[in-house]
Amino acid sequence: MLLHLSTWSEVEGFLTRSKTVVVPIGSNEQHGPTGLLGTDWLCPEIIAHEAQKSGDILVAPTFNIGMAQHHLGFPGTISLRPSTFIAAIGDWCRSLSTHGFEKIYFLNGHGGNVASIEAAFSELYAEASFAGRPRGFACKLKNWWELKGVTALANSQFPVGHGSHATPSEIAVTQWAYPDAIKTADYAPKIAPTGPIREAADFRARYPDGRMGSDPAQATPEKGGDLVRAAAAGLLEDVAAFAAEVSPG
Repeated sequence: MLLHLSTWSEVEGFLTRSKTVVVPIGSNEQHGPTGLLGTDWLCPEIIAHEAQKSGDILVAPTFNIGMAQHHLGFPGTISLRPSTFIAAIGDWCRSLSTHGFEKIYFLNGHGGNVASIEAAFSELYAEASFAGRPRGFACKLKNWWELKGVTALANSQFPVGHGSHATPSEIAVTQWAYPDAIKTADYAPKIAPTGPIREAADFRARYPDGRMGSDPAQATPEKGGDLVRAAAAGLLEDVAAFAAEVSPG
């Protein structure tokens, strides 16, 4: 079930059988010469939307702008400051909890978001702790590539040149979902360099075509489909476990 394609009364009905909601979250940023700018939000959205076709889960609209300041040297990247990102996540959670959602599950597609998402959770919990009351809802963060079976599958598909940014696995997922948007390029070097991540000017100088340790040319829609199916199954299992958690007291 997709929240944005539902009416308020349908969401109210869903709340009678589940208090859990899935929020795909990512970033709009460069992904090398062939990766779509939306890759990091498209991947969790594609997986969550596929999962809800066979499982009774509610998927919220995708939070598609994240913390990507280090990619601002490349046209098309849009980034929030960490403080803005943290504040926005807090308001999303407060809004959802107002309606009765008690488990808010963020399926993430961008490693650069992790620290800020976790900080947002800490801010939400701190509000309750300092007030001496229960928060009333719990949050969970899961990177899509950490879902059950996904990393092992990606490692078998791409044993060399997977890298950490503009990876063939994430490119493959978008190729499967958007075959008309597949891009090609001649990569030089074949496998990109890797190293630290700092500010935008430093990133552009170190990684001039935007890749980090990766060879996206290995991506295919078929491999992407296998990854999506594995991730969707893993998501349903992980969401069910989170929904079943019992709060003490």
